[in-house]
Amino acid sequence: MQNYWNSPWSRRLLAVISGLLLAAAFPKIGLAGFAWVAPALLLAAAHGKSGGGAFRLGWLGGFAFALAALYWLLLIPVKWFPILGWVALSAYVALFSATWVWLISNSQSPIANWAQRLRWALTGAATWVALEMLQARFLTGFPWNLLGTSQAELTPLIQVASATGVYGVSFLVVWVSLSLYNAGRSLLLQPTRRLAWQAEIILPLAMVAAIFAFGCARLREPTPSGRTLRVTCIQPSIPQTMIWDTRENSNRFTRLLELSERALTNETDLLVWPEAALPELNEANYTAITNLIVRHRIWMIFGADDFRASLVGSDYDVFNAAFLFNPAGEFVARYHKRQLVIFGEYIPLVRWLPFVKWLTPITGGFAAGTQPGRFALENLSLNISPLICFEDVFPQLARTTPDDTDLLLNLTNDGWFGQGAAQWQQAAAAVFRAVENGRPLLRSCNNGLTCWIDAQGRRRDTLRDSSGSIYAAGAITLQIPIAAADAARPDTFHRRHGDVFGWSCAGIAVLGVIANLTRRKKN
Repeated sequence: MQNYWNSPWSRRLLAVISGLLLAAAFPKIGLAGFAWVAPALLLAAAHGKSGGGAFRLGWLGGFAFALAALYWLLLIPVKWFPILGWVALSAYVALFSATWVWLISNSQSPIANWAQRLRWALTGAATWVALEMLQARFLTGFPWNLLGTSQAELTPLIQVASATGVYGVSFLVVWVSLSLYNAGRSLLLQPTRRLAWQAEIILPLAMVAAIFAFGCARLREPTPSGRTLRVTCIQPSIPQTMIWDTRENSNRFTRLLELSERALTNETDLLVWPEAALPELNEANYTAITNLIVRHRIWMIFGADDFRASLVGSDYDVFNAAFLFNPAGEFVARYHKRQLVIFGEYIPLVRWLPFVKWLTPITGGFAAGTQPGRFALENLSLNISPLICFEDVFPQLARTTPDDTDLLLNLTNDGWFGQGAAQWQQAAAAVFRAVENGRPLLRSCNNGLTCWIDAQGRRRDTLRDSSGSIYAAGAITLQIPIAAADAARPDTFHRRHGDVFGWSCAGIAVLGVIANLTRRKKN
């Protein structure tokens, strides 16, 4: 048995299994409990290893996780790029788990007593969070499927994100996992002491219980009862190939108007079209949209490209934008997307490596906005802060919206990925933006998941067709409770102070690395 465990293939198999279990913790499968054991299994695969051996096993587990969790990249309807992007992005994401296993394995021995093991587990959890903070920011950031996001359905547990952000949930999951790892080692090394393992898990379990109690208390807080915003969201479910086909522009626009006219038989305050729904904002379309608005006396928000004269040269900058029109059909405000999709909306290094653009779904680039948006619906005394595309997966971005925000609004187009898991995974991230900011969040999507999420992270009123699918074309009118105009807007520690917890974990991780290097130098 010992020889089998020490074989390279058994370690690699365990690393792959840990990655696949972690992927299964995220939607669509969504078995959240697997996230609590996957880090421990990944570390067990590297037990006794250090240096390059630990790094490679950590990378293998992370690579298996990313390949399984990001399979929806293969559904992008273009040649070659989906496979290249899927493998390259998975290989990149795996570097973070590889670094974590390398750092933690290097600090694993000796772990002589309970206090040292506890310190090791806490430092390991802090190091995981530090690497997630880096993943959310490096190369513009890719905070997709952060570990804590897997727990989005455990509503009482995730209330701690109102103070710590999603990183607090990640920390808790890893701390429990490493404590289980220590408990397992205690059982193996001290089989005659049947209760020795309890000392390893008592503190993290007590913390989980305390967080659940805090979450249950927060969920009992009354929902806003001052007024109700009635929003009609149109989900056109346009295939990405049709979006790229300019010959279909007229049909797409006609379909949008038909869906809107049928939906507006119900009284509503605001009509919302998602990102990429409008084929182009030409004169004819502009006239049709304003006529629709005036006829129904509604506010309207929709996504479209916006053009501005470039500050450099004579060209134009193109922005992925959201527009607000008032019930008189007058343009009121716009918002330019700030967080661009790498290789989707901009190509890095294209000036020096022009051939790269032929390996991507796009041949040009968007410019990035610089300011958060504020859409003031004046006669309703309501302020909406728009986010576009995957901006709702960035904790540091959502909290920069104006303080007087009543509702966060995400316009997105996940039609790139067919009927894959991307829609569900992004919606899970959006749950945390609502909790972190103490604001309800409305999602208007091309082919799902169109819904609204309350300030406690409970997903409400999801658009589905008669078969229960979230991906079909349709419309839904939502009634969202909003605090009274003269009431104080809810606030959270995270919204006021940002990722204090995450940066603290980063500091602890750095100190842990320094202490480990110092100890090794002395030895």
